[in-house]
Amino acid sequence: MIKRTLLSLAIILVLFSTVNAGGEKYGKELTLKEKTSVSAILSSPEKFDGQKVLVEGKILNVCKGMGCWIEVSGETEDEKIMVKVEDGVIVFPKDSKGKTALVEGIVAEVQPSNEEHHDDKEHKHDGDDPCNPKTKTYRINGLGAVIK
Repeated sequence: MIKRTLLSLAIILVLFSTVNAGGEKYGKELTLKEKTSVSAILSSPEKFDGQKVLVEGKILNVCKGMGCWIEVSGETEDEKIMVKVEDGVIVFPKDSKGKTALVEGIVAEVQPSNEEHHDDKEHKHDGDDPCNPKTKTYRINGLGAVIK
């Protein structure tokens, strides 16, 4: 009886670790197989505007207020792209900075805005608000992600 119980526990642990080996999933399932480099998107963003892409990179920053965005690194030190998700639909963990993200979403042009993203003091950003840039930029409107 004890051997059976131990064997059952061992099987459950193996299955559980296999399921979670791919990382924590957020939002919709990833459907694309081929990755697009952040460098390619940033060097010709108009080419990718409106297209669904799959990118992978280190998480450089996370929204401290609502977990509604992350910045993902590119191939070189100064490259990064913001991944913005619908508030409350996906909430990125605030401790995910430094982890690797695999993100699927739509590349979109973002026009400058004079508005603050959040009204309360807790959610305001120091300096340039990544959600409301001061110059035209591009970001990925995230649909799903895996963080490992």
